[in-house]
Amino acid sequence: MLDHAVQAVLSAYPTIHAVCRRRSVQDPGSGRRLSAHQAVILEQLDPVAPILVGELATRLRVTPATISIQLNRLVRLRLVQRVRARDDARRVLLRLTQAGSRITAVRSLLDPDRVRAALTRLPGPEQDAVVAGVQLLARAARELPGETPAGSELPRKPRSRSQR
Repeated sequence: MLDHAVQAVLSAYPTIHAVCRRRSVQDPGSGRRLSAHQAVILEQLDPVAPILVGELATRLRVTPATISIQLNRLVRLRLVQRVRARDDARRVLLRLTQAGSRITAVRSLLDPDRVRAALTRLPGPEQDAVVAGVQLLARAARELPGETPAGSELPRKPRSRSQR
């Protein structure tokens, strides 16, 4: 039974992701669009606890040089702030700005309009079953030991100090 359930999730998820994923993200303040990749970068940052460029690159499984082009654009758009480490001025830390925080607040891997359109094709009881099932699977996934793999489609946003 469990193998059948695993196979059902594995075969359904790629379709859901492919059809309902966001192609871009819109900044609610300025209206400008960011790529989904740029939004994933923003989700890895925090407005309170800065991280090193190298740490961000490691999380996303890319080199610091690879991510620098995207970071330059996000800094120009004032969504990310670069600051020098107090203990070593050679080290560059990244912090999410208030404008960047606005984007991450509305960001979702899936496009709400596409998910809504898919759900409306189902009768009410089936909609309820889908919602309950997804919530249960997400709860069980959160209870798994270990970290969510860096660079996965479910990036973990670092908690701010106030949430720790």
